[in-house]
Amino acid sequence: MDRRQLADFLRDRRSRVRPEDVGLAAGTRRRTPGLRREEVARLAGISVDYYARLEQARGPRPSRQVLSALARALRLYDAERAHLYHLVGEVPAHPAGPSHDVPATVLHLLDRLDDTPAFVIDVTYELLAWNPMAAALLGDPTTWPPGRRNMIWNMFGTEVSTVALADPHTSAFADECVAELRAAAAQYPEDARIQELIARLRAASPEFVRRWDRMRVCTRKGSVIKHINHPVVGELTLECESLEIAGHGQRLIIYSAAPGSRSAEGLKLLEVIGTQWSADAVR
Repeated sequence: MDRRQLADFLRDRRSRVRPEDVGLAAGTRRRTPGLRREEVARLAGISVDYYARLEQARGPRPSRQVLSALARALRLYDAERAHLYHLVGEVPAHPAGPSHDVPATVLHLLDRLDDTPAFVIDVTYELLAWNPMAAALLGDPTTWPPGRRNMIWNMFGTEVSTVALADPHTSAFADECVAELRAAAAQYPEDARIQELIARLRAASPEFVRRWDRMRVCTRKGSVIKHINHPVVGELTLECESLEIAGHGQRLIIYSAAPGSRSAEGLKLLEVIGTQWSADAVR
C-alpha cells in the first residue's frame, strides 16, 4: 500500500468535486475548492478521523468496502477507481452482485439534470446516488438513519409501513418491488447483501412475507405513472422512466411532469425550496 500516493490522490480528487455536484450547499466560507474532509467522510459513511488519517498518509489499509464508498463519494471515473484500488494493493474485481459504484458518466448526467428529479438504485432498490431535485422530492438521503436508503426496507420495515401500504398505488409498487427482489436473488445467488436483506424483511414484515410467498418474478422496464403526495407541494403525478445501467445491476430513475401541468408547477416550486422541508420528516 502506497500511503503517500493514496493521500495525494484523495486530496486531489476531493478538490475537484464541487459541493453542488453531490447535493451540498456551496456556502460562502470555503477557503479551498472542492469538498471538505467531513463532507467526503459523510458521503462515504466513514468517520472524519479515519478519512483525515488517509489524507495524512498515516491511515490503516482501507477495506474494499471503504474503497468502493470513497470512489462513489469522489465521483471517480472507472480508470480512477481502478487506480484507487491499485494504490491500496487491491485488484478491482467484477462484482458477484450488483455494483455499489455508480459510473462517473452517470453521476455527471445527474448533475446536469438540475430541474428534474433523478437518482440511481441497484436491483435491491438501494439508493446509490441522487441529484438535488430528487432530494427535494424524496427528502435528503444524507440525513437518513443507517439502513434507510433502501426503498424496499422503507416500505416494509419501518413504522409507517402499514399506513403506506394501505394506499393502492403504494401497494401495487410494493408487489413490483418484491417481485424484482426475487429476480435479483436468482440473478445474484452469491450476494450476501441480498440474502441478508430478504432475511431482515421476512423477520420484520408479515406483509413482505405474504407478497414474497406468491413467488412472483418480474423486472420493470420502461415508464410508469407515479403518484406522490409531497408534504409541501401536494399531490404530484409524474412519469417515471427507468433506464438500465448495463453491467452494473443498477437503474437510473428519472421523474418528469407533463408540460404546463399542476405537477410541472410543483416541480418548479421544489427547485426553489430544495430540501429544507425534509429535516424533521426522516426523524
